[in-house]
Amino acid sequence: MITRALEKHGIACTLDLVEGSMTVKTTRKTFDPAAILKARDLIKLLARSVPSPQAVKILDDGVACDIIKIRNLVRNKERFVKRRQRILGPNGTTLKALELLTQTYILVQGNTVAVMGPYKGLKEVRRVVTDCMANIHPIYHIKELMIKRELAKDPELANQSWDRFLPNFRKRTLSKRRVPHKVTDKSKKVYTPFPPPMEKSKVDLQIESGEYFLSKQAKERKAKELREERVREKMEEKRKAREKDFQPPEEDNRSVRKERPKDGTQKKKKKKENHLDVDVED
Repeated sequence: MITRALEKHGIACTLDLVEGSMTVKTTRKTFDPAAILKARDLIKLLARSVPSPQAVKILDDGVACDIIKIRNLVRNKERFVKRRQRILGPNGTTLKALELLTQTYILVQGNTVAVMGPYKGLKEVRRVVTDCMANIHPIYHIKELMIKRELAKDPELANQSWDRFLPNFRKRTLSKRRVPHKVTDKSKKVYTPFPPPMEKSKVDLQIESGEYFLSKQAKERKAKELREERVREKMEEKRKAREKDFQPPEEDNRSVRKERPKDGTQKKKKKKENHLDVDVED
């Protein structure tokens, strides 16, 4: 099929299955100098898994192709897969809409996007794909293309600017953290002409506490007492932590049920009877 299509344009085709290569060359019957370039593009499309009936259309006039490399646009692998899926859309609806609006054929395969169609459509598709890899959803471009398609039908707007009709989507910041890392207190403070007071040195603190005037032995004895006190506190904390597992849980008095007698009868509470003696005279 491919050989017959190339023979119509005077191009010879040889396929080497051993090396896995395909060669095209001109013959004496070649009448179009651009036919060899079309044949080169045909090999590119076949290498990118484009079906042969669709790839042969590249030999027609007014049809060009563009291979867009998208892998080097996104560094993260997971992010790349998600953004590539946006080009396809749910059940391929986004891709179908782009094909109808730009009158092109689009195939997303691996790390590239193969596009076939008129030059104007190739330019639009490349812009949509590169913006999609830059985290701009294709739906915005689809809306813009639909508006341009309707405006092109009006001959009065042919020589006017369409900027006032096109939507202007502003990029929103999705980050919730707006506070900078280093927050400086810029509140106005009361001006004081005097410098801040000097901090007390270690010697001054020892003089205030009286430790400075103690002998060497007294200092060592005091330091030893402090160390022993810290050790005792740590031992007490560890002992409480060990005993905590062996403490019984607190019982709830409300959960205790009253025992019933074995014969099944319930004890009735005796009510207190208040008798009042009244003497009645005849």
